[in-house]
Amino acid sequence: MWLYNRVNSLGKEEIIMVKVGIIGSTGYAGQELVRLLLGHGDVSIEWYGSRSYIDKKYSDVYGNMFQIVDQRCMDDNMEELADKVDVIFTATPQGLAASLVNENILSKTKLVDLSADFRIKDVATYEAWYNIEHKAPEFIKEAVYGLCEINREAIKGARIIANPGCYTTCSILSLYPLVKERLIDVDSIIVDAKSGTSGAGRGAKVANLYCEVNESIKAYGVTTHRHTPEIEEQLGYAYDGTPLTINFTPHLVPMNRGILITAYAGLTKECSYEDIKAVYDKYYENETFVRVLDKGVCPETRWVEGSNYVDVNFVIDPRTNRVVVMGAMDNLVKGAAGQAVQNMNLIMGLDETKGLMMPPLFP
Repeated sequence: MWLYNRVNSLGKEEIIMVKVGIIGSTGYAGQELVRLLLGHGDVSIEWYGSRSYIDKKYSDVYGNMFQIVDQRCMDDNMEELADKVDVIFTATPQGLAASLVNENILSKTKLVDLSADFRIKDVATYEAWYNIEHKAPEFIKEAVYGLCEINREAIKGARIIANPGCYTTCSILSLYPLVKERLIDVDSIIVDAKSGTSGAGRGAKVANLYCEVNESIKAYGVTTHRHTPEIEEQLGYAYDGTPLTINFTPHLVPMNRGILITAYAGLTKECSYEDIKAVYDKYYENETFVRVLDKGVCPETRWVEGSNYVDVNFVIDPRTNRVVVMGAMDNLVKGAAGQAVQNMNLIMGLDETKGLMMPPLFP
C-alpha cells in the first residue's frame, strides 16, 4: 500500500499510511528503527518481530517505549507478514533474511535487509567471509546496495534493498569522490576505523561487558573483518568495476554510539585544497545527509550522534603526497536504521528525508 493523498467520499483529503513490519525489532538496530518510524508520521508499524521475546510486551523489553508502544513481540513468520505490510525490515543476524525470503514474499512486499545477506554480489566471497552457506543466491543479483547517495535511482525500483554496514557506509562515502575521480592510488588505501560498542549488537558477550571495554581501546578483526570485501566491492564499482584491495582495521572504543574512520591514500597528482574540495562539492553539495566540513575542521562522533548525518573532511599531506580523509557518523542511524528508513522512503516514493531530519544530540 503506497502512501498518497486522496479525496474520500466526503470530499476530504486523507493519507494512506505505509505499513511496515520489523523482524529483529529487539536488537539495537531494530529498536532504533522503531524509534525513527514512530516519529515518521507516514508509517504504521504492524509487526514487532523477535525470536527471543515472542508474546512479551515490546515496552517490557525497551522501557523507553513505555506507554508509547503497547504491542507484543511476534515471531519471524515472513509469509504471514508479507500479507500485512508494504515493507519488511530485517534487522537480523547474517543468514536469517536469506533463509526466509522467497518469490511469493517479494511479489507482495518490499524487503530492506539490514544484515549482510544481499550486500556482496559474489556468493563465494560472502560464504568465505561469513562462513555460512547463502540460502537465497537467486536474489543476490537483483538486490540493490542501499547507499542512497550513490544508488538513489536504482533503489527506487528495487524489491530488495541491501542496507549497507556501518563501517562501510562511513568508509565508502568518505572516499567515494576521490576514487571516482581517480585522484588517489586505490592500491594504497588504508582505513583505520573506530566504533562504539553498540556496533557489536545487544547479545551478551564477555568481550563487550563494561569492565572489558571501559578505559580501553582495542583493534579486532585485523585483516579479517567482514566489512572489508563490502568496502572493496563498492569502491571498486566507483573505480573501474573491479573490487579493490585495501587494508581495513576496526577498533572498539568505550562509547555507546559512533563511527570514526581515518583513511590514508597516495595522491595520483599534485592537488590543492581547493581541487579536492571541489570534487567533494561535486558529489555532496546537494546531499542532505553528507556534510563536508569547513577547512581545518575534523569530524567528531559527538556532532553526529543520534542523527542520519555523515560528516567528512580531508587534509592533504604534501610531505608524503598523501591525503588523509576523515568521516564520522552514528552507527545505529546512518549506519543502520536511519539509512534503512531513507531507503524505505525512496522505494515508497516519499520524501527521502522524511522522518530523518532530527538534529544530532548533544551532549
